[in-house]
Amino acid sequence: MAAADGGGALLAPLARDGTPAGPVVAEPDLVEAVRSRPDVVRWVWRSTAEIYPRLLAAGVRVERCYDIECAELLLLGHAGRLGEPRSAAAALARLDNAPVPPDPPARSAEPGAQSSLFEPSSGAGVPFDGLLRVYADQVRRHGAAEHPDRMRLLTASESAGMLVAAEMHRAGLPWRADVHRELLNGLLGERYAGGGEPRRLAELADRVSAAFGRRVRPDLPADVVKAFAQAGMPVKSTRRWELAELDHPAVEPLIAYKKLYRIWTAHGWSWLQDWVREGRFRPEYQPGGTVSGRWTTNGGGALQIPKVIRQAVIADPGWRLVVADADQMEPRVLAAISRDRGLMEVAGHDGDLYKALSDRAFSGDREHAKLALLGAIYGQTSGDGLKNLAALRRRFPLAVAYVDDAARAGEEGRVVRTWLGRTSPPVVSAGQDEEAGIPQEDPEGAGDAQGPAGSGGGAARARGRFTRNFVVQGSAADWALLLLAGLRRTLFERGLRAQLVFFQHDEVIVHCPAEESAAVAEAIRAAGELAGRTAFGETPVRFPFTVAVVERYADAK
Repeated sequence: MAAADGGGALLAPLARDGTPAGPVVAEPDLVEAVRSRPDVVRWVWRSTAEIYPRLLAAGVRVERCYDIECAELLLLGHAGRLGEPRSAAAALARLDNAPVPPDPPARSAEPGAQSSLFEPSSGAGVPFDGLLRVYADQVRRHGAAEHPDRMRLLTASESAGMLVAAEMHRAGLPWRADVHRELLNGLLGERYAGGGEPRRLAELADRVSAAFGRRVRPDLPADVVKAFAQAGMPVKSTRRWELAELDHPAVEPLIAYKKLYRIWTAHGWSWLQDWVREGRFRPEYQPGGTVSGRWTTNGGGALQIPKVIRQAVIADPGWRLVVADADQMEPRVLAAISRDRGLMEVAGHDGDLYKALSDRAFSGDREHAKLALLGAIYGQTSGDGLKNLAALRRRFPLAVAYVDDAARAGEEGRVVRTWLGRTSPPVVSAGQDEEAGIPQEDPEGAGDAQGPAGSGGGAARARGRFTRNFVVQGSAADWALLLLAGLRRTLFERGLRAQLVFFQHDEVIVHCPAEESAAVAEAIRAAGELAGRTAFGETPVRFPFTVAVVERYADAK
């Protein structure tokens, strides 16, 4: 175990049960203490965010770690106590039956500045013997989990994700500020003095107002809804799909305005000035930032980069971006966790899963096959979706029963777990559907969300829909962590200069010298298959990738 102590460190070897296996040693320099011990199999520390950036800045790489505060969050969730303070200080207080301190409020990242990962985090000041006790207790709690080995694997992979996140922040995503400015000028037009809307947005706003015959602020949804109501066209929102159904001259400029307004506010000139330094965009990645385990970022909007802005993400001269997308990941994960023989066979090939599914159960109708499978995962099971689901249930009963059982557990107020043991929160709050990856707008046209039998009130059905998706989406997030860990290790072991620079949900980007691109592509594919075997055991299910080797991110799709 290591704990930062000013510029130095306190170190102690640990036994398998988490207790000290030797004396505590005080070292005057943390970096040298870690650098001089390359034989350490795994470092245990309170917070990767506290220690690892310092090591990276000094050129010291750590192969494996155990993050105590990450583990505490997972273990609290497993016990149905998600939401309780997860800091090491809080864990120690619970051990001592003392008042539990709250976690500090979320801190906003400082754009363009040195990583705020260097700042002390929530458990600073916990004595070293207290950390030792907390860790030993966590070892015990892992052993008491429903599936101890899976839970240990989940904690190990989440800790590995913290290492990857810190390394990606340091490497940064290649970003050409000059190209970005050219894009903005072409899309938005010139800027006016005083910081108001650029010319193109102002023109579109004028067209919207002219269409309504009065001044309307297109950036204010309430103003737009009111204007349509006065025009005899009541709408509930200003979502694009709802506006597109209206026959009104304001619709076309309004949709164009909304698209450009989003670019201006989220990735415009101010964003560029704040977030891009020395040819790199360095957001702070937050592994496990949502309840389903999917990543988020602290500032910068890295996981919502519009395709048009991706034209500014350009590899360095002589280098390439290897962009890899996992193919139809959620259906493949459902096959693996449900152990449905038929669906595992369908998912046992690298080709189009929906086409294989349609050939087997939907008379070759790929669209109906896709709607049925996504309806089962996302809870869109009324109308035509219900008919499609019935056909799916006849051919793949274990797969449908798996998500139906999860939905029923949610409706009854019970928790569900991912394959490795990440646990759903005891209560679904507003917005958690979106956090777990559940679409908010029925994008596939599969119908309204209902539970397995359409029973219970609206709140129960919402929770059932959440837990139905959680077991699949969360298990996919577990698999993705193992993918990152395996890829990170392979790139290092092969002595490649390649760097992991971006990750979101089912997509990973590696920045590498052009001559390494083929080896990187193969490493990604191998890591995906290894992650499948490690997470779900030996199954026929394959986890293929679509891989593009490009100079510009936008060219990958």
